[in-house]
Amino acid sequence: MQLHASMQRASLGAVRGSRLLPPAASVRRQRNSTRSLLKVLATDAAAVEEPAAAASSSATGLRSSVPTSDVLELDFCSRPLLDERGKKVWELLVCSSDRSFEYSQYFPNSKINSVELRKALESVFSREGAVLPGKVRFFRGQMTTIISRALSELGIKPLPSRRCFSIMSLLEDRMESVYKADPRYSDKATSMFNMDLGAPEPLPDALRGEKWAFVQLPLGNLREMLAPVNQGDMFGSSFNLAAAGLGDLPSDVLVPGVAVFSRRALPLAAWTNGLEISGVKADVERSCLILETGVNQRWRYGGWRPSPDSIAEAEGWEEAKQGLEGLHFLAVQPDPDSEELNGLWLLLDKLPPSV
Repeated sequence: MQLHASMQRASLGAVRGSRLLPPAASVRRQRNSTRSLLKVLATDAAAVEEPAAAASSSATGLRSSVPTSDVLELDFCSRPLLDERGKKVWELLVCSSDRSFEYSQYFPNSKINSVELRKALESVFSREGAVLPGKVRFFRGQMTTIISRALSELGIKPLPSRRCFSIMSLLEDRMESVYKADPRYSDKATSMFNMDLGAPEPLPDALRGEKWAFVQLPLGNLREMLAPVNQGDMFGSSFNLAAAGLGDLPSDVLVPGVAVFSRRALPLAAWTNGLEISGVKADVERSCLILETGVNQRWRYGGWRPSPDSIAEAEGWEEAKQGLEGLHFLAVQPDPDSEELNGLWLLLDKLPPSV
């Protein structure tokens, strides 16, 4: 069944247990709730807020440690640096999602191939105490062949994905603190890679819901609801806000989101969990939501009838999202009145830095 809009003026919601409500029912906390679900949600709320662990500095100015995470983020691309021949210098950059592990290695442009990349990664993962990750995300689609081959030869699953929020933030930091401070820096040595986003495609049947609504939650409540996701007890995905450069957001700030409702909410959440979802956009020109997945995949995720009210609502939701530097979320529930939550994804509408 095709998604359709339930765009109420009470469009942005609040939390009652694990339930997303329109603001007509005002935001309030249930002080005396005895629901076991809420007890589980509250258990690990503080863990989501923990900053990256401190570590000593290495010769490259990055934290010195070994990788121990099952999922890492990677970038392999030219930097705004020119060598003595006037050729671009390349860099391998690897980090964990909380940025407690960060690694950098420069390459001449004559050694840009999967063999050299695999050798560099082997040296990282062969260090004492290092753990070989199960998956590595990367966001540059043009480098898929080289990166995927190097990772696959090491027995690591490559994941082309724009959910590389931590390494994007690391690149932004390094532009100011490392690259511009390097005597080889040249503002003319811009990256040759651009994000190519095509037109949105029809949504596969398995990912279709029945209704949807714009909603919102205080960040503190959203963190609590993400605890089962972080524990592996619910479909969804989260990320470290501090590592993505959003650690200063207050817990009472309202985060915009989209709630999708379906009588088959559990299988819908399972299918949705198979995607590398980076964000949801409200496309006013197309009068529909756009689900962005992988590196550059885009899907029509639900629509509305154009009217002054619906346009204002969609534009207001996008403005709220951009006011939080792109932070938003996607939730899957059986229906708007349900206490049950089957899937929750913390998302960030963020283009890769031009580095």
